[in-house]
Amino acid sequence: RRAGSASPRPERTTRRVGESGPDRFPMSADTHRRLSRDTPVTCAVVTISDTRTEADDTSGKALADGLRAAGHTLEFYRIVPDDGEAIRAVLLHLAGRVEAVVTTGGTGIGRRDRTIEVAERLIQKPLPGFGELFRMLSYQDIGAAAMMSRATAGLFGPEDADADTLLFCCPGAEPAVRLALDALIVPDLPHLVWEVLRQPPPPPSRPLEFPVDPAAPGSV
Repeated sequence: RRAGSASPRPERTTRRVGESGPDRFPMSADTHRRLSRDTPVTCAVVTISDTRTEADDTSGKALADGLRAAGHTLEFYRIVPDDGEAIRAVLLHLAGRVEAVVTTGGTGIGRRDRTIEVAERLIQKPLPGFGELFRMLSYQDIGAAAMMSRATAGLFGPEDADADTLLFCCPGAEPAVRLALDALIVPDLPHLVWEVLRQPPPPPSRPLEFPVDPAAPGSV
């Protein structure tokens, strides 16, 4: 469904692992996928464009339809202009309210392409493999022009809070959007969200309780 604004994200406890085995034991990616499968993800789609409208936003529609078809929930859809402040405002509004945000547009090298500059300032944990894999796959379709895509991804959040919302920044062209969605986002989205949420937040840091002077008695 489409909503005009995203509501606060509920606590998700079903993704935590502790009940099926200690988190300290390593598990394979296949095991993680089995634990996270069939779990819908709350998503938002943001189209970044000065010219597109809901009537001709084929890339945003492809994202929305593809996420719904994969069983996920679309909580928010909006078209915003290629303006740094507008992009930043909508991303901060969504941080912590949904589990994944997918944008389309503004990832190239044009003068009005500003999505990546905004996203990189907000991302606290980059996911460089997304952009690397996307450009590799794009190269197979369009050749050297793939280098002009700055598609990126990572975890972002409010400036004064933990980063626990996934952000995928995709190009504006519909074929590129479908490539990113079908080849990279949909296949592993529940796994990615599960990986983010499966562990509890770290405890508050405490002052050091041991000597820090190497020459002090008892120092390691």
